[in-house]
Amino acid sequence: MRRRLLLVLLLATMVPLAMQAQVTYDRLLNAAKEPQNWLTYSGGYSSHRHSLLTQIDQNNVKRLQIAWVLQGDSSLQNFEATPIVADGVMYFTQPINDVVAADAKTGRVYWLYRHNLPPDIKPCCGSVNRGVAVLGDRVFYGTLDGQLIALDAKTGRELWINTVTPNYADGYSLTMAPLIIKDKVVVGVAGGEYGIRGWVAAFEPATGKEVWRFNTIPGPGDPNHDSWPNKSWENGGGPVWLTGSYDPELNLTYWGVGNPGPDWNPKQREGDNLYSSSVIALDADTGKLKWHYQFTPNDGYDYDSVQVPVLVDMNWRGSPRKLMLWANRNGNFYVLDRTDGRFLLGKPYVKVNWMSGFTPNGRPMQTPQPTGMPTFPGNQGGTNWYSPSFSPRTGLMYIPIWDNYGSIYAPQDATHKPGQVFGGGFPRPVVPVQGAPATPTLRRGAINNWTEAVSNGAVIAIDPTTGDRKWTYYMTDVTDSGVLSTASDLIFTGGREGYFQALNARTGELLWKMNLGGQMAAGPMSYQVDGRQYVAIASGRSVFSFALPE
Repeated sequence: MRRRLLLVLLLATMVPLAMQAQVTYDRLLNAAKEPQNWLTYSGGYSSHRHSLLTQIDQNNVKRLQIAWVLQGDSSLQNFEATPIVADGVMYFTQPINDVVAADAKTGRVYWLYRHNLPPDIKPCCGSVNRGVAVLGDRVFYGTLDGQLIALDAKTGRELWINTVTPNYADGYSLTMAPLIIKDKVVVGVAGGEYGIRGWVAAFEPATGKEVWRFNTIPGPGDPNHDSWPNKSWENGGGPVWLTGSYDPELNLTYWGVGNPGPDWNPKQREGDNLYSSSVIALDADTGKLKWHYQFTPNDGYDYDSVQVPVLVDMNWRGSPRKLMLWANRNGNFYVLDRTDGRFLLGKPYVKVNWMSGFTPNGRPMQTPQPTGMPTFPGNQGGTNWYSPSFSPRTGLMYIPIWDNYGSIYAPQDATHKPGQVFGGGFPRPVVPVQGAPATPTLRRGAINNWTEAVSNGAVIAIDPTTGDRKWTYYMTDVTDSGVLSTASDLIFTGGREGYFQALNARTGELLWKMNLGGQMAAGPMSYQVDGRQYVAIASGRSVFSFALPE
């Protein structure tokens, strides 16, 4: 019985001409020259998640209205995907593992590809998928049972399928949107809570054949293998489950690496545990490691460093420099030199007490809290997978955060068993008001009895030259939504309360909001069709596209 099903929806008598266009590597390289499209997960290789479109501005954004809504099939999982738009066609994944191609102007579906999953998959934190990549006339995406799949962009027909990680029952899965670099499809593997051994790998677009693979947990004979005692590297974690960035001038691709295993008992793996909770810079042609920087050595807090690396060229202390900006889950904002990984700045952007400062070379000076006392930020971090944004106009970086949020850790010995959670204990949330509900973790809580003393969601603007907050826009419930900035100095973001909001990028002032009735756990994006600008976001089980009245 076939485990995959292609549904060609006969909603049109012919494939639209727009779907005939080729998305070449040159177009991806110069994505900023065609702001009417959104060609990569973060909008471009530098991952600014910034749109150059200006039709929607601060004066007219209050007139924004729903242009169309496309309801998904899943009643169980939230959308976490950012759509890709190429020449008027939108491609996105819907839960659990479907790919949809739709008219970006109307939301009318052209085709749907459904990948039927085996019953013994082990997704850590929800059966989610964050999107696709497009190259030539092909669409690429990964699945929860470890398949990398290529589809015909015009018809949705399956072209090839490669089992890139066969041991899905042990917790390995693909949840991220791939990144196209030259003639390669690059993906990473999720599953850190199951004691996997993480990797990033590149594959040929034409055949799915593997070109290179970098293991994020070094084995015997690899550099820094001695950062793992005994055989703890075998189940060291180090997942890669968010899309990286790429600098074509340096030919380096940057990827954030997740937590070590077991998550919360660092004494079982004494040492730095490289390259967990780090950023790695790889040669895009060979996958060879060029440099790394570890945000949280011997991480005992589950501070995955999978956040999206933001690449910025700007003056630093009076000289032009190639920088990497990073708001880390551990509560610190970082500036690194992306040519060599040199530490330039580290500063808390939320309450932090797991460390007291940095050594001159950027190593955190850790201050573990006494037993039973809270650690800040908590287990979900100051931020997490929710995409940040950088505006070249304002020079500010915009970060969705959980503010004033902590957890209490109680490490326990853990024995690794394939396919079972390898946690080493589990943190409990801090509840500062007696009888109040605790902060929810991965899913929205009941906010009718919510207290803001537990935590707030917020979007903050940070000046990367200093690491200081310039403004804060607070929400009541916490947020999992990414952020989009635009060249008209707007910020778009959502949250668990169900509101989709537009803010002034320079002041944080609320300019417009609408309740979409569902949690937003995805990144907004913008595109243009036939001269009309749209802003799209997944909310609950649907994709919403907004525009000004015609």
